Amino acid sequence: MTSLPEVLLNGLSLGSVYALIAVGFVVIFRASGVMNFAHGSLLLFGGYLTAVLHTPLGFLAALACAIVASAALAGLIELLCMRRRPAETHVLAIVTIGVDILLLTELARRIGPDVLDLGDPWGAGVLSGGGITVAQSRVVSVVVAVALVSLLVAAFRWSSWGLAMRAAAADREAAALMGVRLGRMRLLAWCVAGALACVAAVFLTAFPTPGLDRATGELALRAFPAAVLGGMDSVAGALIGSVLIGVTEAAAAGYQSSLGPIGEGLGDIAPYVVLVLVLLVRPQGLLGTRETIRV
Repeated sequence: MTSLPEVLLNGLSLGSVYALIAVGFVVIFRASGVMNFAHGSLLLFGGYLTAVLHTPLGFLAALACAIVASAALAGLIELLCMRRRPAETHVLAIVTIGVDILLLTELARRIGPDVLDLGDPWGAGVLSGGGITVAQSRVVSVVVAVALVSLLVAAFRWSSWGLAMRAAAADREAAALMGVRLGRMRLLAWCVAGALACVAAVFLTAFPTPGLDRATGELALRAFPAAVLGGMDSVAGALIGSVLIGVTEAAAAGYQSSLGPIGEGLGDIAPYVVLVLVLLVRPQGLLGTRETIRV
């Protein structure tokens, strides 16, 4: 059985990785009103490129190339599949499911049965102190996630893109009439989400996990409950939801041996159990905006 401080640290680090993915869901939803179910394939694409390129280029150069390529692929999806917008956003969500299936199938074919190493510099290093042991990669994941999310929040607050996104989230038609270029704003949102997914792939596959395989893209769906739990239009809610999901999953995995048969596989379903319980009380999520309908 894992100690409580170690569970909390592992949950916080896991939540920080989920936060990078969940914020990507939220950014796209705020910009275009679409739930992007192709996010897992973007994550797998970024991780695969990093794994392929790290030997000839080195880790940092490979990661930089993968981030740019993932952002470009996300932008391409928006241009080709999202730009001709029908009135029903659920149609676009179904389109992203089709895109996800196509990309995951091709990437799974290329990866095959192998488990790929992304060449991260932390390796199997661990930090120990006070009876607590945590992987170095998980400590770095918290630092990187805090830095990137802080940068994104600053962009939301002070950049013209963030102002355009907030205006579009409040009233899309009014924002367009006031000169907001909705197409450019949506394109940049998709690119940002793709870049964040690539960074998340590095920490999602780092030690103590064995590496990247063809099922890694499915792990991105574990961050989807975090985005929904916090409220799909709230970055702060996505952060809170990610930490809550990460700690819940880490606790379920750390204490599953003491729960007997009930604990087997509990870590895999714990995020969804928390999601259902919260949404039964607050359907809009923890910090989501309650929809008002005039009758």
